[in-house]
Amino acid sequence: MWKLFFEICDVLCCLIPNRRVREDIRRRKLFDWRKKYNALRKHYPELDFRHVVMIKGGWNIGFIVDKKYVFKIKKFFDASVPMEKIVREKRITDAFQNISPLAIPKIDIVNADGYTFFKYNFMPGKNLNTCSYKQIRQHRQKLGQQLAEFIYAVHNARPTEIEDLRDERPGDGWNHNDICNNIIIDKKSMRIVGLIDWEYAGWNTLETEFNNITRFSKNMAKSGILDEVRKHYEFLTQSSKK
Repeated sequence: MWKLFFEICDVLCCLIPNRRVREDIRRRKLFDWRKKYNALRKHYPELDFRHVVMIKGGWNIGFIVDKKYVFKIKKFFDASVPMEKIVREKRITDAFQNISPLAIPKIDIVNADGYTFFKYNFMPGKNLNTCSYKQIRQHRQKLGQQLAEFIYAVHNARPTEIEDLRDERPGDGWNHNDICNNIIIDKKSMRIVGLIDWEYAGWNTLETEFNNITRFSKNMAKSGILDEVRKHYEFLTQSSKK
């Protein structure tokens, strides 16, 4: 859907007679998507680009190629941003690969025609917050337990390799910080297969992470899933003290 939208907007830009205005719109509103897309096609001639889904969210746009790979890139290029900040998400996901009980993306850095992409394997499934209230409520217990186990493992971990990424904000552990939008489930079993998009991950409070589970979805908020998460998290905490 997004790719078609951007393609139509790109065509409409051709009707603007002033070249500077056309280029400005393509850069500010369309994020130079076609240049980035063509850079990928040139860099990966062996991939099948006949089946591409475009995604957009947060600071990034991305391309899902042939349901095999995701290529994510910042909407705007800023030469003043150091590479350390660009690869921050990769460092965090690398640190939690063997800690998280749920699958998380294994990111590779790809440089193509001056653009820096994140590449990771496509995670098939459905975003939980697009499910109906009835579906989420029906399966809230097992979903809540999986999320509680994920939060418990990540929030209480202290990976030394990302210790320098802890900032000055108040907090008591590591958070994904955008859980609600990024829970991928298996549509048949209604179990969580993984969590994607760690661009907002960082040091924060446990209560913030709990609230992030239902923050952007009325169906999630009404379903009672957060109560299940809190209950199972408390069980895990008490069990660890025995």
